[in-house]
Amino acid sequence: MPTLIVTAHPDPDSLTHHVADRLRAALPEGTVETADLAAEGFDPRFTLADRHTYRTGTDAPPEVVAEQQRIDRATDLVLVFPVWWWSMPALLKGWVDRVFVNGWAFDVEPEGGMRRNLGRLTVHLVPIAGDDAGVYERHGYAEALRTQIEHGIVEFCDARLGATLFVHDSETEDGEARERAVAAAVEDVRRVVVDRAPAGDR
Repeated sequence: MPTLIVTAHPDPDSLTHHVADRLRAALPEGTVETADLAAEGFDPRFTLADRHTYRTGTDAPPEVVAEQQRIDRATDLVLVFPVWWWSMPALLKGWVDRVFVNGWAFDVEPEGGMRRNLGRLTVHLVPIAGDDAGVYERHGYAEALRTQIEHGIVEFCDARLGATLFVHDSETEDGEARERAVAAAVEDVRRVVVDRAPAGDR
């Protein structure tokens, strides 16, 4: 049950980092690795070297191989990120662009087929949302995010969907309500990772 928690927020005092820290503390000791993409200085820019890797499935840059190896050590991947412009931050999207590539996340076969390689991995999402659940429901923002990430990334690579738990109203003045949302998200992800129990959100 090794778990990799990936965060993408430049402010170490952000709610994103607070949620990631709470989740790390809630999971069994010694089973969690954390990747703080901002603090580690991961470069999200997709370069000509990345294009070569995408086209050939070979010669991934060393920093990309290191990220792939971190994921390979895990059975569960948890992405904790703020929702910016109804999507993930550019830093996290660039990490996906560079890391989840041909030759690792999937293989493009010479005859034109595709082999998807991440069936052993369960992916959980914890989006930190500024607006309330009603806004997301009325405008279809949650569905759009799920379609983009759950279907377009996770399922495309044949990884399993775990829990998707939005922490809504992240900028509310109501600290107690925010704490309840954080505690519920952390507990639901913990239960799915540890017990493989169904997430209350799904």
